[in-house]
Amino acid sequence: MQDDQIVRLYWQRDETAIRETEHKYGRYLYKIASNILLNHEDSQESVNDTYLKAWNTIPPSAPVRLSIFLGRITRQLSIDRYRTSSRLKRGGTGYAASLTELEECIPDGDTTREGVDLRLLAGAISEYLRTLPVAAQRVFIGRYYYMDSIREIARWSGMSESKVKSILYRARNGLKSYLEKEDFAI
Repeated sequence: MQDDQIVRLYWQRDETAIRETEHKYGRYLYKIASNILLNHEDSQESVNDTYLKAWNTIPPSAPVRLSIFLGRITRQLSIDRYRTSSRLKRGGTGYAASLTELEECIPDGDTTREGVDLRLLAGAISEYLRTLPVAAQRVFIGRYYYMDSIREIARWSGMSESKVKSILYRARNGLKSYLEKEDFAI
C-alpha cells in the first residue's frame, strides 16, 4: 500500500492504517528502536507507542514522507525510554556510545542552558553535513541518527570498518571546527 493511502486511512480513523503501517514499516521502526534500546521488549513497546502516536497525530498532521515521520517518532520515543531506564548510569548501548563520540563536538548541557538555541545548533549541524560528500553524510547519519554500529555501517556502505571509523573521526573533527567558527562554545 502506498504512503498516501495509509495516511488517508489515518485521516478516516480506519484501524487498518495501523496494520498497514506495521506491515510496511514495522522492521524499519524496530531497527531504529533496537539500535537505541538494545532490548527486544523495550524496542517492541517503542514501536507500538509509535503507532499510537501516529494515530493521535494524524490528523491534524499530514506527513509528507510517512517513513521519516514515523522514524522520527520512534527515535524520540526510544530515546525517551532509554533516558528513563538509565537515569544516572551511562554506557552499555550503541546510543550511549555514539553520544560519547559526539561529546567533544557538541556544546555541553550547561552552555545550552545558558542560552544556546538548540534549533540554531541543529541548523549549524545540518549546514555542516551539507558540506560533506554524500557517502560521509550517510555514514554520519547512520551512526548518529539511526545509531547503527560501525560494523553495520561498513556492511551497508560497502566500506571497511576502519574506513567508516576514519570518516566518522574526520567528520566529528570537522564538525567541531565548524561549530567553533560559528561561535558555538564547545
